[in-house]
Amino acid sequence: MLVKNWMNKPVITVDLTDSILDAINLIKAHNIRMLPVTEKGNLVGVVSDRDLKKASASDAILLEEHDIQYLISKVKIKDIMTKNPITVPHDFTIEETAEVLLSNKISGVPVTNDKGGLVGIITQTDLFRVIFSLTGVAKKGIQFALKLIDKPRCIQEITDIVRNYGSRVSSILTSYERAPSGYRMIYIRIFDIDRPSLQRLIEEIREKATLIYMIDHNRRKRYIYEPEDTG
Repeated sequence: MLVKNWMNKPVITVDLTDSILDAINLIKAHNIRMLPVTEKGNLVGVVSDRDLKKASASDAILLEEHDIQYLISKVKIKDIMTKNPITVPHDFTIEETAEVLLSNKISGVPVTNDKGGLVGIITQTDLFRVIFSLTGVAKKGIQFALKLIDKPRCIQEITDIVRNYGSRVSSILTSYERAPSGYRMIYIRIFDIDRPSLQRLIEEIREKATLIYMIDHNRRKRYIYEPEDTG
């Protein structure tokens, strides 16, 4: 999963010499939270909605509304922007990008091409969209959380059971995090299960794995079978 397939494009930018008011109007018009700042087409900074609110508020104390509007129309973006912004290349993975945002405690970054040109922007909201897409949660269904002995074909054994009941596997996520040594966690989402057969499916799954929980999104019910190891 590469950034170039999930980033926002075309990029809405603001010029170095534009005013705070110009940037505020752009953010409102396009319902975005961050603007790359350019000078002659080159990326030189970023400005966020938080930067704009902070700058407007700090200079607006005790001023009348028309004076505030005048003030923010005169203050330039170059005076409040973050210079030399952190960027990610367009061929970064989503996971690498999430690490950049987390380690730098930022909500988004501009995306550049092989020549360093600005081609997009990616934010925390876009990463949430990736999670929705990968897990299939928007389509509801049933999710099982399982602890499996880490051995060859351990995941296939579970998916074979699911398919034997005529159900469709929507997504499978697996991790060694929060799993004891020699085990792995898997999170599997299924659709189209024959409801009268669900209990038999659960029983067969529990013969092969430790069932931690089951979430039935269609019926908004949650069943906890075993406490999940919190490390």
